[in-house]
Amino acid sequence: MPKLKSLDDLKRVREEAQQSLKTRLDTGTTIIVGMGTCGIAAGARDTMHAILTELAARNIDAHVTTVGCIGQCVKEPLVDIEQAGQPRITYGNVKPEMVSRLIEEHLINNRPIEEWVVGRLESNVASTNVAPTV
Repeated sequence: MPKLKSLDDLKRVREEAQQSLKTRLDTGTTIIVGMGTCGIAAGARDTMHAILTELAARNIDAHVTTVGCIGQCVKEPLVDIEQAGQPRITYGNVKPEMVSRLIEEHLINNRPIEEWVVGRLESNVASTNVAPTV
């Protein structure tokens, strides 16, 4: 990124970032992996790497990001999937060997895997960044 030399440059970068975020929220898929110390200890790094590998192998465009602990340590690794106009779904105890099925069922076939779901946040609330309810 080039150096910002003026307030106008900063405003332009801010507007571009806001537009990118709006586009991602309106049309895209975001996968959120819990990477607090509890998640890392439970294997979240391996789960995240499996997600990135599976998305690349299937040529699926999704934004993958991380968050800290949300207080459900016993359910780690936690993986949330947000898609435009759909509820935010939180999956618990997601191990790397589960990722292929998760991507296939949820992202490709649009069928959440109910037996793995630990929380659901309706789409009109998801944009407020509130932790999912259990």
